[in-house]
Amino acid sequence: MNYKSLGNTGVLVSEICLGTMTFGGNGYWKAMGELQQNAVNDIVKTALDNGINFIDTANVYSFGESERLLGQSIKSLGLSRDELVIATKVRGRMGEGKNQVGLGRLQIMQQLEGSLKRLQVDHVDLYQIHGFDPITPLEETMRGLEDVVRSGKVRYIGCSNLAAWQVMKANGIADKYGWSKFISTQNYYSIAGRDLENEIVPMVLDQQMAILPWSPLAGGFLSGKYTRDNKPEGDSRRLGFDFPPVNQERAYDIIDAMKPIADAHGVSVARIALAWVLAKPGVTSVIIGAKNTDQLLDNIKAVDVSLTTEQLDQLDAISATPMPYPQWMIQRQGGDRLGVANFSPNQSTVAAK
Repeated sequence: MNYKSLGNTGVLVSEICLGTMTFGGNGYWKAMGELQQNAVNDIVKTALDNGINFIDTANVYSFGESERLLGQSIKSLGLSRDELVIATKVRGRMGEGKNQVGLGRLQIMQQLEGSLKRLQVDHVDLYQIHGFDPITPLEETMRGLEDVVRSGKVRYIGCSNLAAWQVMKANGIADKYGWSKFISTQNYYSIAGRDLENEIVPMVLDQQMAILPWSPLAGGFLSGKYTRDNKPEGDSRRLGFDFPPVNQERAYDIIDAMKPIADAHGVSVARIALAWVLAKPGVTSVIIGAKNTDQLLDNIKAVDVSLTTEQLDQLDAISATPMPYPQWMIQRQGGDRLGVANFSPNQSTVAAK
C-alpha cells in the first residue's frame, strides 16, 4: 500500500480508502448493500491487513447503522484508534424533525454527537459536509465546523459534492476569521465521469487540497462485468443507471479500451479503472466499497498496477469529454505564456476573440 499526505496536513492516508455505504442496508440504502456485523468485521479486518488506514462513512448511511457497525467492528477487532483515520459526514436528513437535516451550527453539533456515539470514539479525524445547504449561510456552517474543531472532537474538516466556487468562498470566510479550512473535497470521479477536471482539479492543485474520489467504478458500470453484449438488467447496479449518471455508449467504448490493457497486465478491468483514477493529479485516496472480501482484495490490488504513459494517454483520449467554456478559452489564451523561456512573439498563433 502507498500513502499520501491528506492535503497539506502531513497526515498520511492509504491510497485506498474503505467506503462503508454497503454496511447496514436500512431503507433507501438497502440497494447499496446489507452487510451485517460479522461481514463488516471481515471487510474491516481485510482492509487493515492490506494496509488501509483510512475509513470513510457518513451519518446518513443506513441512517446511522453504517457508523454503528463500523464502531462496533473497531471495538470487536481490538483495533488501535491512533492508527486509524476515520472520516464521517453531516448534512443529510436523519429524522422527521424540522432541524434534523442541514448545516447550521445546531445540526452540526447535534449530528456530530450522534456520530461519535455510534462510532464509539471521542473524535473523528475528518468531518465533512456532505453537500451544499442552500438555506444556511456559509458563515454559519464554517463557524459551526470551527466550534467542533476547537472542542477537540474533530481534527480536520472537508467537503463533498460542492462546486469549486463554493469551496473557495467557504475557505475564504474561514481565512478571514482565522477558522479551520476545508483540507479535502470528496467528489464523484471516474474514467467515465471526468467533469471534476474542469474546475475542482485545478482548484485543488492550486490550494494544495486532497481529492477523495467516490464511485471510481461509476456505480459498478466499470467493474468489467458489463459490455455491449452483456448489458445489465433492471436494478443490477446499486441505484440503477441514473446514479451516478453514465453515458453508456461512451462508457462501453472506454471498457473496450481498458480490456486489452487489463489483459496485458493480467488484472481485472476494474483494477485498470481504479489505477487510472489513482494516477490523476490531485487524487489522494480513492474510496472503494465492497460487498465481500474478494471484491475488496481485487480493488485494493489496483495500487500495484502501473499504467504506462502510452496506456494513460490512450485511456485519456478515449474518455475525453468536450472542454466547456471558459476552460477552452483559458487554455487557448494560455498558449502564449506557457514555456515562456522559449517563446518568441513570431510563434504566437493564438487569437483572443
